[in-house]
Amino acid sequence: MSQAVKLVIMAAAVMLSFAVPAFAQEVAGSGTLNSAAIGAGIIMLGAGLGIGKIGAAAVESMARQPEKADDIRGAMIVGAALIEGATFFGLIVCLAA
Repeated sequence: MSQAVKLVIMAAAVMLSFAVPAFAQEVAGSGTLNSAAIGAGIIMLGAGLGIGKIGAAAVESMARQPEKADDIRGAMIVGAALIEGATFFGLIVCLAA
């Protein structure tokens, strides 16, 4: 991913994080609901990218060293499980707010 794309994603995340306090009047929590949905989408996007990078690196490593494929596969599964755990935690926090 290029630096420009990373910069745009970070800028969008920062702007969206300041969007909820910008609403000066309470309108039945509509801003909170929208920001929770956007936050959940960002969380899922990040998890998908992270697991995709882990999978790509693991397959490349297995192709280079086939004798270590079992060890690499195990490490990949543990890493993906940790990412999914953090993703579920982030989703719960995001949707509970």
